[in-house]
Amino acid sequence: MLSDEEKLGGIREQEGHWVAVSDLMAGLMMVFLLISIVFMVNVEKQRKKITDVAILYDHLRTQLYQDLLTEFEPDLAQWGAELQNDLTFRFNKTELLFAQGESDLNPEFKIILADFFPRYLKIITADKYRDDILEVRIEGHTSSAWMGAISDDDAYIYNMALSQARTRSTLAYLLNLSAVNNEKQWLKTYLTANGLSSAKVVVNELGEENGERSRRVEFKVRTDAEGKIATILEDILP
Repeated sequence: MLSDEEKLGGIREQEGHWVAVSDLMAGLMMVFLLISIVFMVNVEKQRKKITDVAILYDHLRTQLYQDLLTEFEPDLAQWGAELQNDLTFRFNKTELLFAQGESDLNPEFKIILADFFPRYLKIITADKYRDDILEVRIEGHTSSAWMGAISDDDAYIYNMALSQARTRSTLAYLLNLSAVNNEKQWLKTYLTANGLSSAKVVVNELGEENGERSRRVEFKVRTDAEGKIATILEDILP
């Protein structure tokens, strides 16, 4: 049997063991707390960066919208065009754009583009915007209909080929304008042609497709704000 002194020594040894473990746990908790604080501070800094980028983007978008509206507002009705807040410049007059089922530009649309695009290009390549432009998209859109198509899938595929051919025709015509020669290299870097078939038809308030307005050509400016925000998020997330 153990003596009282031996029992007391064992108890003290156990107490010392638990004190050491508790000290270790307390130390680990402090380390985790410090890591958490550092992480939260870093997240807050990155959140502020995202906010700053978003504010800068909104300011740039608003200013660019105003510059484009000031330049083109007198022409919009005549061209059957509209400028939207998201910087989409939309040409809606189907009869002016292309013949039904064809990809060659109508003479009337060529005249409009020859007037529109050099002025448009001058604005978006101005010093205050040029370095923030990520892409200038030419988008071709169709209705969901296709005469003679045996299914919705066939109509979609036929319209995809047509919309792509139309944007390529538009792109080729713009690159051959003498008024854009000084910016041709820039255009080859940032100007793209995108046929979207009937993926984004125009609908009315009841959700019904407006076939006439769905057949359109749009010019869209994308800034690099999205890319900057994605880079910041990569720094935050593992």
